[in-house]
Amino acid sequence: MYREFFGLEDTPFTLTPDPRFIVFTPSYNEVLASLYYGLENAKGLIVLTGEVGTGKTTALRWILRRLDSSVLAAYVFNPRLSIDEFYHHVTQMLGIKDWSNKAELLNEMGRVLEERHRRGLRTVLIIDEAHELSDYVLEEIRLLLNFESDNAKHLQIVLTGQPELREKLNQANLRQLKQRVALRCKMHSLPNVEEVERYITERLLIAGSDQPNIFTPGAIDFLFQCSEGIPRQINNLCDNSMLAAYAAGETIIGRQIVEEVADNLDLLPRRDVLKQTEKQMDTVAPQGRVLTAEAREELWNNQARVEQAKPKMFQAEAPKTNGNGNGTQNGHTNAKHSRFDDLDDDISLEIEEVGGFY
Repeated sequence: MYREFFGLEDTPFTLTPDPRFIVFTPSYNEVLASLYYGLENAKGLIVLTGEVGTGKTTALRWILRRLDSSVLAAYVFNPRLSIDEFYHHVTQMLGIKDWSNKAELLNEMGRVLEERHRRGLRTVLIIDEAHELSDYVLEEIRLLLNFESDNAKHLQIVLTGQPELREKLNQANLRQLKQRVALRCKMHSLPNVEEVERYITERLLIAGSDQPNIFTPGAIDFLFQCSEGIPRQINNLCDNSMLAAYAAGETIIGRQIVEEVADNLDLLPRRDVLKQTEKQMDTVAPQGRVLTAEAREELWNNQARVEQAKPKMFQAEAPKTNGNGNGTQNGHTNAKHSRFDDLDDDISLEIEEVGGFY
């Protein structure tokens, strides 16, 4: 609805785990690198945990789309299965059909996995929402890890789920499975305002925006407080804020719009979150942002008014795009474009108009 209004080719803040819109923040890079390392080195059992909405499924789908053709992957997204349903689901994905009981199934699966390993091919089983798996299915997963030779695992398994998965694996009856975990990864929320700003800006660029700085600094600060750095919450707040701005005819989204949206979505920050955020801002102020959110928003608004009042020949040129929606400068990607990058250029132009310094 608002795409044309903001000059977008796609919707940037959907709630679906679309790997096209993945933003490679430092914490996200660490998780993807760990998953790649575990799969590349055939570690066997990998466990990925993270809070709701931090992007675990997006990371899995990004990995799945980039697996080599020599890798056969089975992806289970519905964990509430009985043992029979679980095996039926997995064998369908692996192309195993000729079996009538569990013994035949395991024999055929072992033969297929051994043959694939002999030919240098990989087989991966990825189970999403694994914290919902029953203890009985988890025990079957442990037994599947016995498909191995003297020096290699024939089947690699990735379990991903909410933090409850760690608690589940700490149960006494699952201690054998816990000992099989070769690699643990944890998906974190975005830790600070700077990464939230980068996340929002890059998703707008991917969606085709040539002016991705539509959220003011004050709006981004408040988005961080409301979302607690959780990407799904950021997407929800940004999408509804852009819709509200479109309805109001506003091309720049300030804190007030975000506050109204957060109140409507029941996402206003808790007092303890506000105190923690203020504490973090006080801690990083000497090394990070110099101005308060209010001062930066005032400066941004004043600069916008100056740009509108200038003759057209003196207005700052919009960042060029490289054909895929990413801003470029001198041939290099300019994914994190600052709102104040052009301030010095604008000031020098105004000085030249009055004849320079005397």
